[in-house]
Amino acid sequence: MPDSAAAAGGSCCRCCCNLIITSGLTALFLWLSLRTSKPTCSIEKLYVAALNTTDNSAAARSNRTIYFDLKLANSMKDKGVHYANITLNFYYNSTIPVANYTVPEFYQGHKKSTRRRDLVAATGVPWAAALDAVSNGSAVSFRVRLATRVKFKILFWYTKRHGLDVAGDVQVNATGNKVNKKGVKLKKSAAPPPPVRVGPVVFFTFLIMLLL
Repeated sequence: MPDSAAAAGGSCCRCCCNLIITSGLTALFLWLSLRTSKPTCSIEKLYVAALNTTDNSAAARSNRTIYFDLKLANSMKDKGVHYANITLNFYYNSTIPVANYTVPEFYQGHKKSTRRRDLVAATGVPWAAALDAVSNGSAVSFRVRLATRVKFKILFWYTKRHGLDVAGDVQVNATGNKVNKKGVKLKKSAAPPPPVRVGPVVFFTFLIMLLL
């Protein structure tokens, strides 16, 4: 009888351990499948015709527009992204608001990149001072801020919306173009997000696996 009871107890313990491990792995796989990452936003090109010193025509000097090339990249291979209207705000020298632009809402598929290119009229730029600066070999800065709300499509349903608010400074030289050929990634300026917390079931599962 004692041997039988011990065997039954050992079998029950193994069943409990198997149940815990199975539950933990299920929770882990579910968490991995539901985990989302926000899209990457970058300014690939920026051109300010009025600051192009190689073109001294009256048309160039009076051109008060900014050409931008915005790239939005969804790195997730199994989730789509739906963007609400995207607001772009442009600032001269990071502080002077000079232009606004709205990208209409749209859906982006798995592992897709989307470009939005357009001209936006700029007002409030100190054009004479900016032209003097680039003519003397300095670069001037235009800050681009992007704000929107995104929701993620997982299979046939959408998550709740999440805010996306990022910005970056783009340096422009005497050609009127962005200084660096590489795109300028727009980053979140707020405090970094808190570390990812591992659920107690997942943690306990890994602990059990280490002890087995």
